[in-house]
Amino acid sequence: MNISFLSKDEYLVQDVLVRDLLNSTFVVFDLEGTGIDFATESITQIGAVKVENGTIHAAAPFESLVQSSKPIPAAIEELTGISNQEMADAPKFPDVYKRFVEFIGDAVLVTQAGYEYDVPMLQKYCETYGAPPLINTVLDTKVLFANLHRDVQDVISTDFLIRYYHIQTSDLKRHDALDDCILIGRILLGILIEYKEKSISSLHIDGDGLRVKRFIIPAMYLNENNSHTDSTT
Repeated sequence: MNISFLSKDEYLVQDVLVRDLLNSTFVVFDLEGTGIDFATESITQIGAVKVENGTIHAAAPFESLVQSSKPIPAAIEELTGISNQEMADAPKFPDVYKRFVEFIGDAVLVTQAGYEYDVPMLQKYCETYGAPPLINTVLDTKVLFANLHRDVQDVISTDFLIRYYHIQTSDLKRHDALDDCILIGRILLGILIEYKEKSISSLHIDGDGLRVKRFIIPAMYLNENNSHTDSTT
């Protein structure tokens, strides 16, 4: 898999192959952080849930706070519900990452807007702490959807996918890593149903690649010089 950022608005996905997509075991994961710029911000929470055979295993998830290396801005504390006070006793990244790797095993990983945030954020942390990088295949629901709908010109945000697949969200707290994983899992199942209906059993994006629009940074981050991912990711 190769991800190339072409501009602030678009990236190119190349050389992705997942055979027997419909029967794969997935782990959906999501990060919360102090901001939306993975190069300068810190992880505050990691969540993950397994998805297999059309079922989200929400009763047996992975979830942990991660001690941040910088203070959480007030707006992000309010958004995520994670406080600077909680950070004082939160485990450090190497301990959380070790348990996370054990949880995911050899499953195919799934994110929403993860090629733009979660994946490079984890790569940065692995390099910083000398931890082994993830070797699992990582799929992004934006890319899975764009592969089916190459004529769609919208930014494929979480809210876009919620509307498209009529996803139930009233029981979930947005911007909580674990609840966001359950939400992404529901989106994933909607996408997989569409792949099945179209008799597409694998994901294959060749060297010519697939162009995907990047998420739009919410106004609150532009105004306050803060950041994080999601209702527009």
